[in-house]
Amino acid sequence: MSLVANTAPHLPYLRRFARALTGSQKSGDAYVVSVLEALVADPDSFNAKNDARVELFKGFCRYWNSVPINQKSEPTSGEEDVHARRLEAITPMPRQAFLLMAVEEFSSGEVAEVLGVSEAEVATLVDRAGREIAAQVATDVLIIEDEPLIAMDIEALVTSLGHHVNGIARTHGEAIAAVSAKRPGLVLADIQLADGSSGLDAVNEMLAAFSVPVVFITAYPERLLTGERPEPAFLITKPFQPETVKAVISQALFFDRSSGTH
Repeated sequence: MSLVANTAPHLPYLRRFARALTGSQKSGDAYVVSVLEALVADPDSFNAKNDARVELFKGFCRYWNSVPINQKSEPTSGEEDVHARRLEAITPMPRQAFLLMAVEEFSSGEVAEVLGVSEAEVATLVDRAGREIAAQVATDVLIIEDEPLIAMDIEALVTSLGHHVNGIARTHGEAIAAVSAKRPGLVLADIQLADGSSGLDAVNEMLAAFSVPVVFITAYPERLLTGERPEPAFLITKPFQPETVKAVISQALFFDRSSGTH
């Protein structure tokens, strides 16, 4: 299969990634063009036996990281609005790992291959991105989860990023009581709860009253992905990988706040 045929299906996603990484449509598209020109000039640099998407993103990141200015974090001014949230302010390598995992939905193994690092380093990079994002959008988090050990694991992940857990609810009633006491900036919700009640019903009741980003963490994704109604933007299937949860939490907060919807 030709280089063009291998890469063409993945180009819209590479452009999306490049635009998010650079913070500019014009700049991102220019980098994509440069990478494609480099691949055409040196087709042997593209391993056709490997996953085409991984190879394409690997080529892009290799090229982008070779430009010295791209390895410098954007300085922040003391006069900058403390509520300004900019992806460009995140350290370059963590920014790439975060976008590859949270937005492009690569696995940690694929991210490791794209960036040329170990999976352990990917976890470190995603963690760092999460903490840098939390420095911009730290918030109170409500966890709706009836399994105590899972709730403790999620709480540890949330607090490690710099957020504050203001409640852990085991039932629909406890969840509604928690938001009545203090409105959260993020909700992490299971679907099936201890008393047979529904985390989905609790979330829908909350969203009828106020806007808040929600991440569903569930062993029953098929209950949400039915195609019969609006489906959640952020869904994690149990059992989960800690770096995936961290990346999606950061994605939900960063892009929700950046879009001005919250």
